[in-house]
Amino acid sequence: MKYVLMFVETEQFAADLAAMDEPERERAYGRVREWFAAHGDKITHHRHLMPAETATTVRLDAGPPLVTDGPFVEGKEVVSGFTEIDVADLDEALRLARSWPGCPVVEIRPVAG
Repeated sequence: MKYVLMFVETEQFAADLAAMDEPERERAYGRVREWFAAHGDKITHHRHLMPAETATTVRLDAGPPLVTDGPFVEGKEVVSGFTEIDVADLDEALRLARSWPGCPVVEIRPVAG
């Protein structure tokens, strides 16, 4: 079964990452690279997203489409990347999510179809 793991950064996580010196930050990124390597047989693809301030939002819920720069909602949590995985079931997806060494929130959603 396919799931998408959405990696969500919090304001505190972003601040902590920015406060790290370069060797410490590289170790943190190294743990993430190791996680991807360890689970490569289950990952179908993954992408890191540009920061939320680079988003463009199209609102279709009232009148003509309204296009705005930036995210739809200013929030304390921002999706920073995603990974599609192909695993046996939700339990296996949860095991992968629980072992994620990066940002502090992982949302799991099944892929339709």
